[in-house]
Amino acid sequence: MWSTWGVHLRIKHQNEEQERVSLTQSYHHAFVGFSALLTEKEAALLSGHEDVISVFPDRVLELHTTRSWDFLNSESGLRSERLSKRASSDVIIGIVDTGIWPESPSFSDVGMTEVPTRWKGVCMEASDFKKTDCNRKLIGARFYSNQAESTQASPPSNKTTAVGSPRDSVGHGTHTASTAAGTAITDANYYGLAQGTAKGGSPSNRIAIYKACSLGGCSGSALLKAIDDAVNDGVDVISISIGMSSVFQADFLSDPISIGAFHANQRGVLVICSGGNDGPEPFTVVNTAPWIVTVVASSIDRSFQSNIQLGNGVVLKGSSINFSNLTSSVQYPLVLGSEVAAQYTPVAEASNCYPGSLDVDKTKGKIVVCVSTDSTVSRKVKRLVAEDARAKGLILIDESTKGVPFDSGNFAFSQVGSDAGSQILAYINSTKSATAVILPTADVKDFKPAPEVAYFSSRGPGGLSEGILKPDIMAPGVSILAASIPSTDAGTVPSGKKPSNFAIKSGTSMACPHVAGSAAFIKSAHRAWSPSMIRSALMTTALTNSNNGKPLTTSLGANANYHDTGAGEISPLRALSPGLVYETTPQDYLQFLCYYGYKEQLIRKVSGTNFSCSSAGPSPDLISNMNYPSISIPRLSKKKPVTVTRTLTNVGPHNSTYGATIEAPEGVSVNISPEKLIFGNRWLKASYQISFSDSGAPKGYSYGSVTWSDGAHSVRTGFAVNVL
Repeated sequence: MWSTWGVHLRIKHQNEEQERVSLTQSYHHAFVGFSALLTEKEAALLSGHEDVISVFPDRVLELHTTRSWDFLNSESGLRSERLSKRASSDVIIGIVDTGIWPESPSFSDVGMTEVPTRWKGVCMEASDFKKTDCNRKLIGARFYSNQAESTQASPPSNKTTAVGSPRDSVGHGTHTASTAAGTAITDANYYGLAQGTAKGGSPSNRIAIYKACSLGGCSGSALLKAIDDAVNDGVDVISISIGMSSVFQADFLSDPISIGAFHANQRGVLVICSGGNDGPEPFTVVNTAPWIVTVVASSIDRSFQSNIQLGNGVVLKGSSINFSNLTSSVQYPLVLGSEVAAQYTPVAEASNCYPGSLDVDKTKGKIVVCVSTDSTVSRKVKRLVAEDARAKGLILIDESTKGVPFDSGNFAFSQVGSDAGSQILAYINSTKSATAVILPTADVKDFKPAPEVAYFSSRGPGGLSEGILKPDIMAPGVSILAASIPSTDAGTVPSGKKPSNFAIKSGTSMACPHVAGSAAFIKSAHRAWSPSMIRSALMTTALTNSNNGKPLTTSLGANANYHDTGAGEISPLRALSPGLVYETTPQDYLQFLCYYGYKEQLIRKVSGTNFSCSSAGPSPDLISNMNYPSISIPRLSKKKPVTVTRTLTNVGPHNSTYGATIEAPEGVSVNISPEKLIFGNRWLKASYQISFSDSGAPKGYSYGSVTWSDGAHSVRTGFAVNVL
C-alpha cells in the first residue's frame, strides 16, 4: 500500500470564472497524486491538507555510437566476447524522452526472442504511429499530452484526452534509446564520418519509450506520469536525459524527477539521469538525489578534424563537422570580423559575429575569423550570420568548446583554440592579402588523451547537499553517433546524399544512456542485484586514467577531480565482477531525508511506512555517513576530525581477504580501521571506519581514495574533503 503523494500543480493567473480543465495527470502506480490547473489561492489551501506532502508549480525541464562502446571495452583491458555471453535479453530499459523513430534499423527485432511475459506496457497508437511499429525490441511506447508547450499557454478546454504521438520529431529520444540498447548496425555512418558498427550498450535488451518531452522541453507533470507508468509496466532501468536548470534547482521533494525516482527505487527500478550541461563552473550538477545515478560527459578517442590551410602554407588543425565542397586548390581572402563590420557596428559585436554585424559587400566570398568572447552568441548563430553575409566560410577562435565539434552542414566552418588562433591573427597582420581555405571534415581515430571531461559537462559539488559526492560517474557524451530522425533541413544534407538515419550529438544527454545500457548489461547477468548494488559496481570499478596512462584531465588540460568526473569513466565489463559492493537501502534514503531536515511525519507519508528518524535529528554532516559508494566531507576543521562508516557486501568468491590502500591529499590525514576485511562466504557484509583530520591542508576541496583489493578485484571509493 502506497502513501498519498504530493499534489503536482500547474498554476495559472486567471479569472476564477474562466472555464478550465482542472485535472491534467493522475499518479497511482509507484506513488499517489495528481497534477491540476489551480489558482495560487487554491494551491495554498490544498497545501494545508494533512494528506498532502508537497504542492509546487509544474516547471518546464530541459532536454539535457559506433566508437564509444568499443572504446569503453578496449579501455577495460578485458575481452568482451566471453563476458557478453552472460547477458540475457530479459532486461527492459525505459527511455523518458522525446519519443522514437521506429523505422530506424537500430530498433530491428531480428533474432530476438518473445517479449517477457511480465511486461504490462502498451504501444499507444496515433495517426503516425501504429501498434505494429512496436516489436520484440521496441516493446512499448506511450505519449503524454501535457508536454512543455501546454504549460506555456492558457489551457484549452478539450485536454481531457491525450493528443500527440510516440513518434520522435526532435531526434533526441531516438538517439538516446539507440545508444542504450540499439541493435548492432554494420556500416553505420553520418555522411561518411564515424564509419563502423553502431550499437547500444545492451543490444540484446528491450526498449520502452515514454514521450514526455518536445522541442520546447518537458513538463514536470508529464515526467512524473511517465516514471509512474514505466515502473508499473515492468521496466528494470529508467534513463532520463532531462533536468532542471542548475540556477533554479528544486529541493528533493519538489523536483518531479527526484520524486518519481524515489518511488521507482522503492520498487527496485534503477533511475539514471544526466547531470546537466552548465559546466565547467562548480555547483552546476543537477539530478543529485542519492537515489539517482548522476552522469556527466566525457570525450572518446575519436575527433572530427577540419584543417585550415593558410596562404603561407601553414596547415592548422581545427574541429568541426562540415561537408563543404572547398578544396586545397583554391584559396579565399581571409579577414577578421572587425574588418568587415557593418556601418555603425561596434568592433566587439563584429568580432563576435553578432546578428546584423557584418557588411555583406565586405564579407562576400571571404573567409571570416570571429571570436567567442560573448557566450550569448552561439556557434549556430555565428554560422548563420556569416552565411547570411555570403561569406565563403567561418573560422571561430574559442578555446573552451573546441573539443565539441559543431555541425555546420554544407557551410565551411572550423574552430580552433587560442594557440592556433594566435597563428591565424599573426598571419593576417603579416600581409595585406591573407588567404585561407577550410577543408571538409575527416575523422581521426585513436586520439589521445581520451577520455577527457567535456567542457560543457556540469560539475559538483551538488548544490542541495554537499554530504553526497556528486556526480556519480562519467561516460561518453561528445560526438556520439547513434540513430536519429532523418533530417531534411536545408543545408544539413550534403549534395547528392539522402538524409542520414544517424546523427552525431554531444551532451550529458548522450552520456546518460551509456550508463543505462551498462546498468542493463549488469542487470542481465545479475538479476537479483538491487539498484544500489549495480550503481556501486559501476562506480567502484570506474577508470581514473586516460588512454595515455595518465590521470584523467579536463578538456582544457587540467587534472580532473571527483567533482568533475564522479568515480571516473564507466567500465561496463569490469563492473560485471566488482568483488564487493556498497548496498544503499531504502532506510538509508529515508534517514538521509531526516538529516536533510524533512519532518518525520512527512517522511512517513513519502515512504508509506512507520519509519522513525534517528535521535540525531536534522544534521547535514551526518549525511556523509550514508552507505554510499563515494565519500564527501563538506566541513573539516582542525578542531574536529570526521569519521564515517561504510559497509561492503561480498559478491565475489568465498574466503576472500581484502586489504586497504589509501591515497590521501596533501595536508589531510586519513586513517582506516580495520585495514583488512575478511569474508568467509559470498553475501557476507563487513564494515570499516575511515577518519579524516586536517594536518595543514589548503582551504577548499581536496581529493583522494581508498581502494580495497584481494589481488583480483580493486574496489575504489573516491572521497572529497572540504577543509575550512
